[in-house]
Amino acid sequence: MQQDVAEAGGNEVFWAGRINEDGIVTSVHVGSRGNINSVIVNSSTARAGHVLIHNHPSGRLAPSGADQAVAENATDSSLGFYIVNNDISEVYVVLEPVKPKKTQKLDPDKAAWYISQDGPLARKSDAYEERPTQIELLKEVSKTFNENKIGVFEAGTGVGKSYAYLIPSLLWAESNKERVVISTGTINLQQQLVEKDLPAAEKIIGKKVKYILLKGRQNYVCMRRLAEAGEERDLFSEDQGAFDSIVAWAKNSATGSRSDISWIPPESVWSRVNSESDACMGGKCPFREDCFVMKNRKEAADALVIVVNHHLLFADIESRMNGGGYDDTAVLPPYRRIVFDEAHGIEDSATSFFSESITSFKLKKQLRLLYRTRKSSKAGLLMTVSLLTNDDSFIANASATIKSITDRMDQLDEVAFSLLNNSYSLRLSEATAPSLASLFPVTVALKESIGDLTGLLHETLDNLSDDDKDIPAVWETKSVVRRLEGFIKLLKDFSEWNEHPDKVFYFQKERLPPRKAGEKPLWFASFTATPLDVSHMMAEGVFTPMDSVVCTSATLRTGGSFSYWMRRTGAGLIEEDRLSQALFDSPFPYGNRVLFAVPGDAPLPTQESQSFQSFTHGAVPELIEASGGRTLVLFTSYESLRQTYASCRSRLEKAGISCLKQGDDDRFRLLESFKTDRTSCLFATSSFWEGVDVPGESLSQVIIVKLPFPVPTDPVFAARSEAIEKNGGSSFMELSVPDAVIKFRQGFGRLIRRSDDKGVIVVLDRRITTKPYGRIFISSIPETRRMANPLAYIVSAEKRFWENT
Repeated sequence: MQQDVAEAGGNEVFWAGRINEDGIVTSVHVGSRGNINSVIVNSSTARAGHVLIHNHPSGRLAPSGADQAVAENATDSSLGFYIVNNDISEVYVVLEPVKPKKTQKLDPDKAAWYISQDGPLARKSDAYEERPTQIELLKEVSKTFNENKIGVFEAGTGVGKSYAYLIPSLLWAESNKERVVISTGTINLQQQLVEKDLPAAEKIIGKKVKYILLKGRQNYVCMRRLAEAGEERDLFSEDQGAFDSIVAWAKNSATGSRSDISWIPPESVWSRVNSESDACMGGKCPFREDCFVMKNRKEAADALVIVVNHHLLFADIESRMNGGGYDDTAVLPPYRRIVFDEAHGIEDSATSFFSESITSFKLKKQLRLLYRTRKSSKAGLLMTVSLLTNDDSFIANASATIKSITDRMDQLDEVAFSLLNNSYSLRLSEATAPSLASLFPVTVALKESIGDLTGLLHETLDNLSDDDKDIPAVWETKSVVRRLEGFIKLLKDFSEWNEHPDKVFYFQKERLPPRKAGEKPLWFASFTATPLDVSHMMAEGVFTPMDSVVCTSATLRTGGSFSYWMRRTGAGLIEEDRLSQALFDSPFPYGNRVLFAVPGDAPLPTQESQSFQSFTHGAVPELIEASGGRTLVLFTSYESLRQTYASCRSRLEKAGISCLKQGDDDRFRLLESFKTDRTSCLFATSSFWEGVDVPGESLSQVIIVKLPFPVPTDPVFAARSEAIEKNGGSSFMELSVPDAVIKFRQGFGRLIRRSDDKGVIVVLDRRITTKPYGRIFISSIPETRRMANPLAYIVSAEKRFWENT
């Protein structure tokens, strides 16, 4: 604090302080700096502390009138208020803080005993084998809870990280009656935790701790919206059967969750009947007693462990950062401890959540909710609203304005496609703005048309009686207005893009797959604003206000260092004494069970050359035949996947190997087919680089076609690269390489899923052995048997590998 004052030139400084159960200030975080007489209170920083502190340079510590006003406001959130001198040798307590309750710290050794060779897990499992790295990880997680730290722990495949964080979480929650939130990146892991791992962990510790899986409310059916949609059932046209099935399912469903439907409902139907936060009537809803979301939230209110996905967690964090605070219920009940599993993906999850976009489909969906016609029928929320007004011209005016919005959205799409031409996406920047000038007048015109509609609706709704304002259709109309106003803000920001240097603005082509065989796909443009950097938001909203945060994944390091992940996520902005980092290597015997090969005669995969693609067409079927199928082929481009699949499918099927391709079926069914057919091969890209868990012989070979470098023309990647270069850095070494290394490690990790697995990994991209940065990729994976020989030699070696194992 003395250093902070010195750096502020002896002026006033505002801190938020954290206190322990004895009332001692143990840490502070600077929120703002002022002048010799005053300093502003940074409310976002204040929410992360127990006590507000500022200095009086004069040395006179008696509170001023302004100080007492701040102290009075602090009482609403149980914050204390202290004044100190510049030497921090004297303190005047204006307002006593509420002391944190005394915590029952974990005994790391005792917690680890539960999974040791003498503990209950060993007695309950015939296949038990003590894992020293799992025990050490569990101890580190326990210390993170005890010491209110930020723990960054890489745990290789097979360490058993789920038990290593679940057992301390359950013990802490039960002994301190303090909630722990566990956030994951995938639905599969959430379900595994709730259906398998948490019940097992409860039995291991011999204690019942209430836990619950929470999903975003859009995953639940809204009984009010379902009933209202039923009044317009005929307007669902070809989706009437799907709608009727949802109605029948909802009558008997115990959860109301979309995941419990045995079939996949069309998005066009589900989005009309699902729950939405801004359309929720709360206590005024006539269906409140049957509300699935409210039942779920009530269950969560006294749950001590809550399992969520990263997206829902960030929705809660956003609500708290926007004024909700950390002591009351927002999207989730209050909590101060988080465990991030699959933490390698939290930057992407945060970037996705805090992005905003508008498309013709999104906009027209909202307009159709308001007003739509089919044949001679008119329907929509505004038909109900019109019955409540005395304005006979309301529907005519509203429908004309909606027509204007639709026309201008279509015009914006046309301009966007003419500018995109053969490009997939374009980013707004100083370099591109002059050539994109025709986009901005159309954007402004669309914004104004939407504004005309929201203005008309505000005027109409404001003049309704208080009783009419509680009618469901009016609430729903207000929610549509709020979404339209969000579009207005986004369009305004788009037209003023250069005033928002913290955001990336771009537009791109999007493809809607055909609904029926023989139909052509629909193409449309999307306009997106996304954060340039989420690190400061993460530091301010997650790492600083939480008492402890555990971040774990099998792939957090690049080249032996956590620095890239720490920098991108904001963990690196936290005080060093709060950080704890550790590596827990996989116990699996990669050295004698994995053959890692790179064909030395492969052409380099330059963009200009077709020779690498031709080489891939020949190498992939040879390698798949050598392993008898059982192969996952990972691509970085769907076009390369498509060409390779088309080239070798006939040859492989003649050899009795069935071929599966991403896009031909949904992800779950593809993986199930791959698991059950031991002679199959799966061609995949993007999401299949991670989250694929196929233990045993069904996956015995992984072919990585190219190193997974980000696409240089991706707008967000390009903007972040540009920012690094402007600051004098190397975007290739600071962003491209580490990003590719983490994804490469995820792809590598698909092969060995249990200790008796064995197999082959072939990387066709020989840059991994010929370029200096290749050493970073190699040093980031476990030691294996390695080869860098011509393809023919590798194929022979693979056949011998399978003959001898």
